[in-house]
Amino acid sequence: MVEHKRIGILTSGGDCAGLNPVIRAVVRRAAGTYGWEVLGIRQATLGLMANPASVWPLDIKTVDSWLTAGGTMLGTTNTGNPFAFPMADGTLKDRSEEIIQGYHQLGLDAIIGIGGDGSMAILRQLAQQGNWNLVGIPKTIDNDVGVTERSIGFDTAVNIATEALDRLQFTAASHSRVMILEVMGRDAGHIAISAGIAGGADIILIPEIPFSVSHICSKLKGWQRRGKNSALIITAEAARAEEGITMMQTDAAGQCRLGGVGEYLANQICGNNIAETRVTVLGHVQRGGIPSPLDRLIASAFGVAAVDLIAQGKYDQIVTWQKRQVVSVPIAEAIAQYDKVDIHGTLVKTARGLGIYLGN
Repeated sequence: MVEHKRIGILTSGGDCAGLNPVIRAVVRRAAGTYGWEVLGIRQATLGLMANPASVWPLDIKTVDSWLTAGGTMLGTTNTGNPFAFPMADGTLKDRSEEIIQGYHQLGLDAIIGIGGDGSMAILRQLAQQGNWNLVGIPKTIDNDVGVTERSIGFDTAVNIATEALDRLQFTAASHSRVMILEVMGRDAGHIAISAGIAGGADIILIPEIPFSVSHICSKLKGWQRRGKNSALIITAEAARAEEGITMMQTDAAGQCRLGGVGEYLANQICGNNIAETRVTVLGHVQRGGIPSPLDRLIASAFGVAAVDLIAQGKYDQIVTWQKRQVVSVPIAEAIAQYDKVDIHGTLVKTARGLGIYLGN
């Protein structure tokens, strides 16, 4: 008989499809199987920083309709490192002890953190400093967390990008245009290459392989000579030219963000009088919406497995998807590895074998 426990759960970093199915699975397993209490922590570590801590007691009735809900009902944050937290006066303050105190004031026996590698690194540091029992669940549409074949949110993002390419293909052909789709991919091009192959792109640009504008223009001209008057290009936001240039945009608040590579390419293509070119930037559309069936499945498996790790007293672990099953590994091992697109791997070989231009 597993003793009664009170566990917390939080979502940290950017949102994505599949977070609510994870929370649902955790609650159904923890409350339904073990009879435990589950406290949803609002706004990630900000909820623990509040005094009193901002929490939402969760039961099966509350979460049962969350399977198809996008985003995260608990809220999240991807700004404000608690070890260097930005204050109103412009200074940075270490507020980690406030967060640690929130965990202990709630009387938590363990906490489940859902996040990417950055969030996991912060949560693990808090856990070690504050003597927390922590179990991690990987989520990121970029699918770049080490040692797991899949992270929550990736499949939905690929589906959305592929559907966009499907729609753009017809309008490209109708007007003899080059259509450029810019997708997310801060450091890794998993979304771009997966959706590009599935969506019939002619050119796929990813951060791992530098591209040449002159080669792209040459490819487009060659296809035109052979009677192909339209083309689809998909590019990750962090794709870079051979010169090492990565496109950045500055918003009204003065913050620099990735983006603009689609417009840059369009201007270069139009400037070479190759074809009329249009750009679509998916942006946060990839992170929102109803999670795909596969993301719901992975999320459910991860949620159940994370609770079972707590029941077994196995902490400082993260659940991963390997060879069609959930396998737990040390969090330190997961965040030490970074999963970029393997430039010698199957997807790159497949794309090149299909005649898709990937760079040089």
